[in-house]
Amino acid sequence: MKEGLKSSLLNKVKVTDKFWRGYQELVMDTVIPYQEKILNDEIPGVEKSHALANFRIAAGLEEGEFYGMVFQDSDVAKWLEGVAYALEVRPDAELEERADKVIEIIEKAQQDDGYLNTFFTIKEPEHRWQNLQECHELYCAGHMMEAAAAYYEVTGKDRLLHVMERMAEHIGKRFGTEEGKEPGIPGHQEIELGLLRLYEVTGKENYKDLSRYFIEQRGKDPDYFVKERKKRGWVHFDMDVHNREYNQAHATVYEQKEAVGHSVRAVYMYTAMAELASLYKDEKLYQACCDLWENMTQKRMYITGGIGSTVDGEAFTIDYDLPNDTVYAETCASIGLVFFARKMLDNEMDGRYADVMERALYNGIISGMQL
Repeated sequence: MKEGLKSSLLNKVKVTDKFWRGYQELVMDTVIPYQEKILNDEIPGVEKSHALANFRIAAGLEEGEFYGMVFQDSDVAKWLEGVAYALEVRPDAELEERADKVIEIIEKAQQDDGYLNTFFTIKEPEHRWQNLQECHELYCAGHMMEAAAAYYEVTGKDRLLHVMERMAEHIGKRFGTEEGKEPGIPGHQEIELGLLRLYEVTGKENYKDLSRYFIEQRGKDPDYFVKERKKRGWVHFDMDVHNREYNQAHATVYEQKEAVGHSVRAVYMYTAMAELASLYKDEKLYQACCDLWENMTQKRMYITGGIGSTVDGEAFTIDYDLPNDTVYAETCASIGLVFFARKMLDNEMDGRYADVMERALYNGIISGMQL
């Protein structure tokens, strides 16, 4: 590891418990290799991912067209992050070499101005940054930042980290309240977490400040996405711009008292809020987190720790509306809930946060993967 590299805590703990060690081995032996084949379209009879091909095309390494969802890049990011943590648990030179080659392709796909997104590089370059509500550019960037930070922590290799630092600089030049910048916010929160991970491994204050900007800007103009859609004049998913609660844009984070809207977007945002409250010693922001925690866990969470009770928008509904027969409670939301609980635990050593972490981990998360 390079001198001064912040070491992950994972290498200080070895899990020998049969239950959890079994899950670690399942991920390392089966899931990560299978996902790699999926990303490379090597599994017959399965809908192709094309995610790595998209990066190769954007890098100019092969010919072709973009295929997949607008957020397809995030699959590669999450695989790389998973690889990093697997390497921490069990070093694997061949896996690391394959990950290095993927990172090399990602680096080549980055545009000269730091921009990185295969959909808009390949398919719609004229539409970059015009549709923050629907098109997940900041979301994909955030996930890749998390991957970059994890890979740097574990391996000491900074190639992907530098790629995402350039992307962060690009984002910082475009968004903000200063003159000449766009006061934009992501349609799907995640960039806030990615920037905080960059801050954790580099110590650069501008990443922390940019994360705070995205959190504090949200809800200042509840009609931001309405105006954005009118300005651009085109749609991708044709989302309802008037449902301001769906992506928690209806009020500032300080004014929000109830867990509303898309549950994954919500808990990603709450996680960033809790970490920023800790970093800035911001009591007002911490109190906002406490209010949201109380409403969510006492009135809008299943006994299993599941959140987001309806499939309609993968969302929260109203207090105590927790039906068993139509429960949605997706795995992603449980993972986000664990993130939020962990950051609340950093603010206050209270067992209720650890209890929810454990409940969500044993019920809502591992149920998302077969034995």
